[in-house]
Amino acid sequence: MKMNRIIGTAIFAIGIALLVVAFRATDAPLEKLSDTMTGRYSDETMWYFAAGIAAAVGGGLVALFGSRN
Repeated sequence: MKMNRIIGTAIFAIGIALLVVAFRATDAPLEKLSDTMTGRYSDETMWYFAAGIAAAVGGGLVALFGSRN
């Protein structure tokens, strides 16, 4: 396996882990209260979602297309 694919796979896995953390955070009692009062999640949870999506998409693309020469 080429190094680009290994790095891409690692970044993809980190992105998935961040998404799992973000989804788990949405079930926290204070997060539910914040969502009820303001209609949106906290900034920290949104950053986890954004970083997770970016890492999963970027890592997936690097893993799929990064080793082409």
